[in-house]
Amino acid sequence: MPKESGDTTVLITVTGPDRPGVTSVLMGALAGQQVSLLDVEQVVIRRRLTLGVLVRVSGDPEALQDVVEQAMDSLGMEASVEVGADTNGHPPSSHAVVVLGSPVTARAFRAIAAELAGQGANIDLIRGVADYPLTGLELMVSAGRDDVAADSALRKGLAAVAAGHGVDIAVERGGLARRAKRLIVFDVDSTLIQGEVIEMLAARAGKEKEVAAVTEAAMRGEMDFTESLNQRVAVLEGLDASVIDEVASSLELTPGARTTIRTLHRLGYHCGVVSGGFRQVINDLAHELELDFVRANTLEIVDGKLTGRVVGEVVDRAGKARALRSFADQVGVPMEQTIAVGDGANDIDMLSVAGLGIAFNAKPALREVADAALSHPFLDAVLFILGVTRDEIEAADAADGVLRRVRLD
Repeated sequence: MPKESGDTTVLITVTGPDRPGVTSVLMGALAGQQVSLLDVEQVVIRRRLTLGVLVRVSGDPEALQDVVEQAMDSLGMEASVEVGADTNGHPPSSHAVVVLGSPVTARAFRAIAAELAGQGANIDLIRGVADYPLTGLELMVSAGRDDVAADSALRKGLAAVAAGHGVDIAVERGGLARRAKRLIVFDVDSTLIQGEVIEMLAARAGKEKEVAAVTEAAMRGEMDFTESLNQRVAVLEGLDASVIDEVASSLELTPGARTTIRTLHRLGYHCGVVSGGFRQVINDLAHELELDFVRANTLEIVDGKLTGRVVGEVVDRAGKARALRSFADQVGVPMEQTIAVGDGANDIDMLSVAGLGIAFNAKPALREVADAALSHPFLDAVLFILGVTRDEIEAADAADGVLRRVRLD
């Protein structure tokens, strides 16, 4: 609507306890005046309402102010009126910054805000995304510059703040690209599940400590993964194949894993796992979680015994990246719309080629290349990085429960 001669823009801000009817009463008061709506924004924090309405006024703005203040006073709400408000819309935020902690202290948040300001970035919007098991805050930010160097500086600066204040900070490009992710792949050992499968198998041969030392060296990137795999699998020679079922039945998911997979499926994601472990051990778990893709190594079994060797192509560091690309090709998803989550050096290539790489309780070698790093033992924090809130998760679970009960009835 073009601005006519004599028109005035007015910003009305209403604050007070949230209750039904506030917006209706305000709009009723405005309906009696010569106004056109230009913008409306509302936020509720702990039942405290802030409602902003930008209007264009053809008549007397002071008369409008009197009407608005009287209407809001009748509800016990406070109203402020700014005549001549700026009508220029704010461009979309360039980045989403998610802060996770237990807790997120005021000191930590102050450091985050100072780092952003120091880089010329403005905080456009803040909202809570979680209060359990972590506190999660999402900041929509407009960076001072819009280039690769600015992205790198923003991540590096906030990573330093995170390390110094015991919080996790994820930085991701804002806009449609953030909401367009459609494929996610998880590492298995110490990511989707707790512990290392090869060590569980080695415990049956009395070699757990020996194998654990090799695993640690490989995860830190100190030795070739294929070499380490062959060394560890060799100690399994002669074990009865029944140990595979024993270990498979003892697997424990990482806290939040079921919630994460269930919610991602609801959002239309394709979900898979890529593991340097063994397919025979994780097949049942993958079926239970209704995963779309599974890529892992295969233990050789002859006459009901493990031979101490693997067969077929080894899923190593490069193999994990190839698997992610293969899954993306199968479902027609560009790599920019993929997510990879892992914890060790053999996940470096996979996280590097993914649209979003998330290091989960990871070794330093992986944290250095990841887009985001999580240091708390809750896998559903991945959802918060993607902008999914705890309230949305719980509401979806509740609705699903109601639907199941209706179907049973």
